[in-house]
Amino acid sequence: MTSRQQYTEGFLEEPGYLDYGRVGPLSASVVAETLGHTELLSRARYGTLMELERQDERMRRAVSAVTRFRADQVVFQPDTSTGLMHAMFGLTGGLLVSPADFPSVPYAAVRAAEALHVVTPTWLETDHGGVTPGQVRDQLTPAIAAVAVCLVDSRTGHLADLEGIRQVIGDRLLIVDAIQGFGVIDAPYELADVVVSGGQKWARAGRGTGFLAVSDNGRERLTPVFSGYTGTDADEGTWDEVMAPARGANAFRVSDGDDIAKARLAAAVEDIDAAGIAWIQETITNTVTHVIDLADEFAVPVISSRDERERAGMIVLEPPAEQLTLLSASLHNHGLTATTRLGTVRLSVHVGTTPETLGMLRAALTSYSTAATY
Repeated sequence: MTSRQQYTEGFLEEPGYLDYGRVGPLSASVVAETLGHTELLSRARYGTLMELERQDERMRRAVSAVTRFRADQVVFQPDTSTGLMHAMFGLTGGLLVSPADFPSVPYAAVRAAEALHVVTPTWLETDHGGVTPGQVRDQLTPAIAAVAVCLVDSRTGHLADLEGIRQVIGDRLLIVDAIQGFGVIDAPYELADVVVSGGQKWARAGRGTGFLAVSDNGRERLTPVFSGYTGTDADEGTWDEVMAPARGANAFRVSDGDDIAKARLAAAVEDIDAAGIAWIQETITNTVTHVIDLADEFAVPVISSRDERERAGMIVLEPPAEQLTLLSASLHNHGLTATTRLGTVRLSVHVGTTPETLGMLRAALTSYSTAATY
């Protein structure tokens, strides 16, 4: 069995699941890691604790391979929001950020500004949510020290152009919330100074998994405000004195973290790396195109981008307001799981989206179209 076959067969969910942008059902590898390491911890046989402790290094190596940050530039986080808090509280100066981004980003910016009064959010005006290099360029000021952006906008499915944004911001810090693209988009993460993601969506590692990757430049310019006793360069602990934060990414640690969660994230990312992120993205791109064609066939308006360069794994539909309930009901009645929010229906596809699921979607759109016409 090839790595790609193994990756594809690792999707355990039943047909009809189109909601990876909300939560990714656990992969077969992650389930195996969970059961295996839980057994180790519950039995506590001689040597098993050392095996659990090795999961931190394993996780960092796996994330390094996919993001192209060095392993020592990666630190485990329990979720995206915690990683963003580390980054935002560590900033000094102006921060350009869209208020339309997923709430984790503006909340972290505002909380940091309110608490420390050293970072100042400047609200980026966007065109229906998606952040573009042109918008960033036009709204930069000399006071802006950093720019924060979501790799993929959770409401519109818009894929940010990290290369373009890096070109227009120069040497300002670039902070990327990658949660809606990590594991399925071959993004140039190495152009960012900070990349934060959780593993519970497209990576399918479950909640409680995440990471923060920080460049050498980013570490030099960010203050590790929340840096606990494990966030130092000490090898043998920090008893009897409070040491300075580590010189690297390890400074952004508060405690040891969940070793089983690290194992879950490591297994998920290892599978992604083995299958090939470019292949994963290509496969999803083809499925997104198919879903857009289905929506067009049944005259359901698509408001997410049709340009392959501006989209990831999400298709956003916006039926007439009076028909939104009808479309949601049709999807539900045909066993499809999707997200309905703010007048839109968001469908999220993955490598594991089967022809059977697409057939169920066709049947749901047929029912919707027939009822809407009638």
